[in-house]
Amino acid sequence: MTFSRSRVPIQTAQICASTSEQAPICKDSMVLINKIILLLLILFCILNHQLLSHSISINDETLIDIGIILDMESWIGKSIHMCISMAISDFYALNHSYRTRIVLHTRDSKGDPLKALSAVDHLLSNVKVKAIIGPETHLQPKLLSLFADKAKVPIFSFSAPSSMEYPYLFYIKEDESTMAKSIAALVESYKWRHVIFIYEDTEDGREILPYLVESFQDKSIQITYRSAISLLATCDEITEQLRKLMTFQTTIIIVHMSPSLASTLLLNAKRLGMMREEYAWILTEKTVELLRSTDFEVIESIQGALGFRSYVPASKRLHNLTARWHNFFYKKYPTSVTKEVPVLALWAYDTIWALAESVERVEVLENGPFLLNEVLKIRFMGISGEFQLSEGKVISNGYEIMNAIDYGEKRIAYWTSSEGIKETYPLINRGHRYSSLHTEAVIWPGGSTTVPKGRVLWQTIPSKLLKIGVLKIRNFKYFVDVEHDVEKNITTATGFSVDVFNTCIGALPYKFISFDNATYDDIVQKVYNKDLDAVVGDSTILANRSEFVDYTATYTDLGVGTLARIKKKDMWFFLKPLDMGLWLTAIASLMVTGFVVWAIECMNQEAECSQAQRIGTIFWLILLSIFFAQREKLSSNLSRFVMFVWLLVVLILITSYTATLSSLLTVEQFELASKGRIVGFHGGSFIRGVTVSNLHFEDHNNRAYYSYEDYAHALSEDGEADAIVDEIPYIKMFLGKYSSGDYALVSSQPITSGFGFIFQKGSPLVGEVSKEIARMRLDGTLGGLEKKWFENRLSIPSQNSTVTKALKLDRFGGLFIINGSTLALALMISVICLLCAKMEAHNIISLVVGRNLMVTIRYLLYRNVIRT
Repeated sequence: MTFSRSRVPIQTAQICASTSEQAPICKDSMVLINKIILLLLILFCILNHQLLSHSISINDETLIDIGIILDMESWIGKSIHMCISMAISDFYALNHSYRTRIVLHTRDSKGDPLKALSAVDHLLSNVKVKAIIGPETHLQPKLLSLFADKAKVPIFSFSAPSSMEYPYLFYIKEDESTMAKSIAALVESYKWRHVIFIYEDTEDGREILPYLVESFQDKSIQITYRSAISLLATCDEITEQLRKLMTFQTTIIIVHMSPSLASTLLLNAKRLGMMREEYAWILTEKTVELLRSTDFEVIESIQGALGFRSYVPASKRLHNLTARWHNFFYKKYPTSVTKEVPVLALWAYDTIWALAESVERVEVLENGPFLLNEVLKIRFMGISGEFQLSEGKVISNGYEIMNAIDYGEKRIAYWTSSEGIKETYPLINRGHRYSSLHTEAVIWPGGSTTVPKGRVLWQTIPSKLLKIGVLKIRNFKYFVDVEHDVEKNITTATGFSVDVFNTCIGALPYKFISFDNATYDDIVQKVYNKDLDAVVGDSTILANRSEFVDYTATYTDLGVGTLARIKKKDMWFFLKPLDMGLWLTAIASLMVTGFVVWAIECMNQEAECSQAQRIGTIFWLILLSIFFAQREKLSSNLSRFVMFVWLLVVLILITSYTATLSSLLTVEQFELASKGRIVGFHGGSFIRGVTVSNLHFEDHNNRAYYSYEDYAHALSEDGEADAIVDEIPYIKMFLGKYSSGDYALVSSQPITSGFGFIFQKGSPLVGEVSKEIARMRLDGTLGGLEKKWFENRLSIPSQNSTVTKALKLDRFGGLFIINGSTLALALMISVICLLCAKMEAHNIISLVVGRNLMVTIRYLLYRNVIRT
C-alpha cells in the first residue's frame, strides 16, 4: 500500500469548490487525513527501525543475523562458505517448525588480517550480528577476543587459539597441543630420539612450538634443530636452509607450514636428494593437504611422507554431503579440482547446526551470555563426528595417520588422546593397542620398507670413499665371505659381520680391500699406517691391538665356550637324577614305612579286616602315596601321622628329581676325558695360547681344527676330540649350521671381549658406530641378524655354569633321619598303647605297689557294696 501526499490536497480542494456548504466538513476531513498520514509515518519508522536491527518477525519467524568472514578467493574459504550454506538449508529442512531463521552476512577478507579485523568491527558495530564464524586468516587471539567480549557475541574462529580468559572466543580447529602429542607419539613409536622441526615463520606457525617441545620432553625426544622459513622466502633461501639441514645427522624432519610454502620446500628437498632412504618426513595437519595436491611434481616429491589429518568417521550423512558438495563446487567453480571436503568445512557445517539450535533455545535474543551458555551445552553427532565445544575449542576425535604412496595416500593408523596410536579407530575396535606401526606396511622415501634409523653417519666425516679392509678366510666364512672380481677389480663381501657393519653406517660410501695371505695383526698395522680406514670381520677385541687402533663396542657375545657332543641312546637315563645310594635309601624307607603303618593298624583294636587284606591295603596305600593318589582310610591317628611325614619326604624327593632331570635333559652331563685325551681349539688364532690355558686344559692333548667340518668330525662317534674350545660367536654359528641336537655349548667363561670393528685412532666413526650397535641391540635388529645367520636361538650358559650332577644321599640325609625317627616313635607309642589295653587295671597296680594294697582296696569295695 502506497501513499501520495501531493494528490490529497488537490482532491480535497475540488470537493470544497463544488459546494460551499460543505466547507466545515472538508476542513475536518483534512485534519483527520493528516492525522492518519502522521500515524502511518510513525508506523513506518517503527517497522524500519526493526528492519535495521535485523530482528524482524514475519509469519512468526525471527531472523537472526550471523556474520561470516572468509577469504573468498582461497579454496578453503570457498569450501567453508559452501558447507555453511548447505548446513543452513539442511538444518531448517529438518526443523521447519523452528521460529528462528539464520541470515548470513558474508565479508571477504581477501586473506588480509587487517581487512578481517575491520570486517569483525563492522559486523559487530553496524550490522549487530549475534555471532561470527571466521576468519580462517590468522589474527591475534587477544585482539579478536576484545571485540567478542565487549559485544558479548560468540566468535567461532578457524585460526585464533582460544583460552579460558576469553569465554566468547571459540577455536574451530584441532588444538595445537593435541597435534603436538600425536606427533610425539608417532616419533616415540619408531624409537626415534632426535628430530628436526621446520615451520613457517609466522605467528600461526610458531604457535605449536612450545607444545611440541613439551610433548617431546615428556618422551625424552630432542629437537636437534629448528628451521624457520619466511612466507616470502625464495627458492635459493629455502635451498640454503635445506643444505644446512643435510649437515646434521638427524634425518627425521617435521614440516609445519602452509601447503603452498611446503610444496616449494619439498620440491627443493627432492632435488637435493633428501627424499631418499634413511629420511622420514612428517607433515602436520597444517601441511597435510599437500597430499591431495593436483600438481604431479609436488605429489612425486612427497612420496613416502607421513601426515596427520583430523579423523572424520564415515557415515551416510557425510557421504551424501560429499556428493552434493562435489556437484555444487564443480558447478560454481568449474576450474577448481579437489578430492575431498576439507575438515574445516565439515566443522563449519556442524558449527552452524550448533548455532542454529542454540538461538532457537534462547528466549531473549539480545542477551549474549544466554546464547553463550546454550552453545556450551550443545552436544550431538554431527558430520565431523561427535561435536562438542569445551574450554573454548572443539573436542578432538583424534587423527588418522596417512602415508603418501602410489601418487595417492593410504591410512596406516589412528591416534587418539586416550588410546594413543592404534591399528583401528577406538569406536570400531577397542583392542589391538600397539606402540609401533607394524600392522600396515609403511612406504618410506625412496620406496623403502625399512624404518629409517633417524640418524646417519655420512655427515660425521669428510665426504670421501672409505677404504675397508677384509680378510679372505677360507673356512669360517659365515662372518666374512670375500669375493674378488679380477676383471672388474671389485671386491664384495657378505656375512654376519658385514651385515652388522652395513646396518650401522647406512649410506656411508666405502669400498672393500681384501687380503688373502694375512692375519688380523697385519691388517691392524695397515690401519695404524693409515693405509686403511677400517677393518670389518671376526676380529677379536684385544688389549695389544687397542694400542694401535680403536675398537667399536662388541657386536657379539663375550668369552669362550666349550663345545661337546651330547650323549644319546641311554635307556636308563631316567635314573640319573638320583645316585644309587639315594635310590636304595628311598626304596628302603618305602618298605619300612609300609611295615610300620601295617603294624600300627594291626595293633588297632577297631580294625575289622583280616590280616591279609590289611597287608595288601597298607602297601598299596604306600605305593600310591608317590603319586599323591591314596584313597584308603587309616583307622589310627598314629598311622596317619606316619603317612603325613612320608608324604613330605615323597614331595621333596619328587620335586628334586624333576628339577635335576630337566637340567640333565637340557644339557646332558659332559665329562672331559681323563688325562691324555684331546681338547680341540680354533686353529690359526690366539685361542691355544690364551684361552686353553685359562680353562685349565694344559694337561690334555690340544689339537687345532680349521673349519666347522673339522669340528663336527672331531666330535663325532669316530672322532678323537672330547671337546672343542672356541669363542662363543664361532660356537653359535656352528650350532646354527649343525642344528640336529647332537652338540651343545656346555660351559662358557668371559675370557675374551667379543668381536668389534677396527678404526683408526681418533676416528669419529668409532663412537657413532658404537651407538648404532647399542641401538641395534636394544631394538632387536642385532638379534634379527643373529637369527638370520645363526638360524637357531641358543641359550648360553653363564660364566660359572657347571655340568649338572646326580643328587646324592648326603643331600637328603636329614630328611630320612626325620622319617626314621618318626617311624620309631610312632611304633613305640603304638606298642605301649597296645600293652595298656591288654593289661587289667589291678594287674598294673599290683605290679607297681605290691599285693597288700590290692587286698585292702578289694575289702573296701566289697564293704561298700554290702552297705548299699
